[in-house]
Amino acid sequence: METKQIARDKINVINSHHLEARKKQKITILVTGSAGFIGFHTAKKLLEDGCKVVGLDNFNSYYKPALKEARNRILEGFKGYKLYRGDLENLELIKKVFKENKIDKVCHLAAQAGVRYSLENPHAYISSNLVGFTNIIEEAKNAGIKTFVYASSSSVYGNNKKIPFSINDSVDKPISLYAATKKANELIAYTYHHLYGLNCTGLRFFTVYGPWGRPDMAAYKFADAIKNNRVVDVYNFGKMKRDFTFITDIVSGILSSLKNSYPYEIFNLGNNQPVELGSFINIIEGLLGEKAKKKFLPLQPGDVPETYANISHSYKKLGYRPKINIEEGLKEFINWYKNYDKN
Repeated sequence: METKQIARDKINVINSHHLEARKKQKITILVTGSAGFIGFHTAKKLLEDGCKVVGLDNFNSYYKPALKEARNRILEGFKGYKLYRGDLENLELIKKVFKENKIDKVCHLAAQAGVRYSLENPHAYISSNLVGFTNIIEEAKNAGIKTFVYASSSSVYGNNKKIPFSINDSVDKPISLYAATKKANELIAYTYHHLYGLNCTGLRFFTVYGPWGRPDMAAYKFADAIKNNRVVDVYNFGKMKRDFTFITDIVSGILSSLKNSYPYEIFNLGNNQPVELGSFINIIEGLLGEKAKKKFLPLQPGDVPETYANISHSYKKLGYRPKINIEEGLKEFINWYKNYDKN
């Protein structure tokens, strides 16, 4: 009896060691748009958590590439980071990325962003958001990858009159080409799930802000204009409302999506607390200690008067619960803005 017990104890120890070894094995995640705002923060958190990250970014000139290079230098400080430079629409490059790396999961955050810019340069959105998206998901399927998480947008809701926006609402009437490409991404993802069993999760982001944010987004744009004594364009006469969501809350939702890997889901990632544009600017003025020169303008083509995320489904299935309110978030952003060398 004693011999059998010793044998069982040895087996339990061996099994325990195997379990610990499996826990320590680093998974490799492809993060497209790794030098972008959300991609950078996501890649950084994954690296801090011990994952290996394969980054892909084209460092384009939609806004100053210097900001993207600065983010990327931080990522390159991690041993587990490997970068590829190039376009999503370059199929040979995408094939090379999957061939040269054993990728476990894909986090596809790269896209041509911006509602208003899609009115000026529609072809950039077709190339990146449609051709590029198809290249990534097709090669993920070919590589046998089972987890594909991708960025959608609150823009898909268009002029939705029902508030707050729910994932069960119709999104068949986008009012910008950018929104149309994001809706198309959701449809393509569903098709790949249906045909090939690929686990696809689409994340509808609501106005993300925070340190290392994009210069074309509200927080950076307003702070920069106020600090440099330029006029601030205030659309919809300051009555526009946005569900501003801090970057760390967004990243928590992304990581939960990667971990849970549902067969097919769409989630809203928002703060669930819309803020009027006028109030948003007032907070920035207070943090900078300076007043804005405001130019009040009507609602612009492609813009919507309000965004507001219903996040009940995200809470239920991802445990998603935003923690940072607008005052805390803008304080963190302004602290970063003041210290970042913008040259």
